[in-house]
Amino acid sequence: MYANLFATAVLLGLFVLAGGGYGIFYSTAMLRSSVLLECIGYVSYAIQMLIVLGLCIASPLNLVWKVFLAASGIAYGFIPPVLWRFLETMHRSEARSMRGP
Repeated sequence: MYANLFATAVLLGLFVLAGGGYGIFYSTAMLRSSVLLECIGYVSYAIQMLIVLGLCIASPLNLVWKVFLAASGIAYGFIPPVLWRFLETMHRSEARSMRGP
């Protein structure tokens, strides 16, 4: 029982780490226009989704937590692109307002 809980805890930590990797690699790829870093970011996200699948199948977590993890995993996929677009829009409008009429 304790081994299963320990494995779940490790997988949850890797879930967060993979999500952070996706965000960092994606944003760095957009900043530097690097296809390689963008691919590494997507690989990090794919690893994160495999971790979610493993947690949903093999962990002793309650169904509510498994659904929460699945929804979180899906949401992680949208966060970096949406935030990047928001930041670009915000900085473009700020640059326009600083130039004046």
